[in-house]
Amino acid sequence: MDAIIHHLAPATVLRLADQVEVRPGQVVSKTLVQNDAVGLTLFAFDAGEQLSAHTSPGDALVTVLDGIARITLDGEPHELHRGESILMPANVAHAVFAVEPFRMALLQVFPAPEQR
Repeated sequence: MDAIIHHLAPATVLRLADQVEVRPGQVVSKTLVQNDAVGLTLFAFDAGEQLSAHTSPGDALVTVLDGIARITLDGEPHELHRGESILMPANVAHAVFAVEPFRMALLQVFPAPEQR
């Protein structure tokens, strides 16, 4: 059977923050899982970089692995620091801004096709 989670060594203790590199002037992503039910992606943002407002058909949980981010949900800004998380409900506009260089894990859970 093929692995479902990619780009991580199995049975190895690791830090997720070390799995994606902050690069000057960039937003870097590493997809670990992506299918119809779930997505798990690591991101690294340089200071001042951002993802503009958008929506997703599934709920999304952001966990800041290091640094500081501003997550705007439905127009309301939230500042998150290392170890903090925020749930972004499906179909609610959200944006991400790097207050300083930061890394995050994004877990997305999508509704079953009959619920879309």
